[in-house]
Amino acid sequence: MIVNKTKIPSPHPKITLYVITYVSSGLKVKGYLAIPKWSHQFPGLLYLRGGIKTVGMVRIQRVIQWAAEGMVVVAPFYRGNKGGEGQEDFCGDDRNDAYSAFDLMKSLPEVNSNSLHILGFSRGGVMALLTGIHRPETTSVTCWNGVSDMVLTYEERIDLRKMMKRVIGGTPNKYPERYAWRTPLHMLRELQANVLIIHGEKDEHVSIEHAYRLEEGCRLARINMETWYYPLFSHHFPSESQRQILSEAANWMKKQS
Repeated sequence: MIVNKTKIPSPHPKITLYVITYVSSGLKVKGYLAIPKWSHQFPGLLYLRGGIKTVGMVRIQRVIQWAAEGMVVVAPFYRGNKGGEGQEDFCGDDRNDAYSAFDLMKSLPEVNSNSLHILGFSRGGVMALLTGIHRPETTSVTCWNGVSDMVLTYEERIDLRKMMKRVIGGTPNKYPERYAWRTPLHMLRELQANVLIIHGEKDEHVSIEHAYRLEEGCRLARINMETWYYPLFSHHFPSESQRQILSEAANWMKKQS
């Protein structure tokens, strides 16, 4: 499933880091693959970035942090980025880049197929939930300051409206079905994975309301769920706290297996 794999310098001596090219809906899409060296098999983590295009691009530091917790990490850039083919459409057809990356991760010999996890940050929250819904073998889904309702994002983020109208094709009033298709809250009854919601209550980019709506949706769907809310944190957590919470989240994931 990997078309090309190029080893690149890793900031961690016990983690091998690659830039990979894989196929998604006939398009060549790029991403990172990080594999720890200290054992033969590890839990797998699909890391789904936020933003669009260069905004919110995957950072090597973050990939390495998760891999250092003893996880094989696949982190797609999404179509059209860093030399990949196609164009992002903000949780539209580009969701297939996440689905294909999940399948790729599951197929790796270094990954324990009974321990498959997905983490979505910011708009990656939608991508993570959609992937978990469409891949029932998913063990857990973590939404970290994640979007859960695309209409709410349109309403709250005036600065994103122009972009959303362009890539989605219009407003929620004109095309409610396009926004509903991008809102996993309507499909949570199909999700079999356990869910962890991490959110800063002062988040100015993805409001805490997204977390509350996801929490309520999980409760109604009777999904096994935990919530970790942080009253003083915004969209990007302080680095020391972020590292600690990341480690705690990785431990939570492993306990779900």
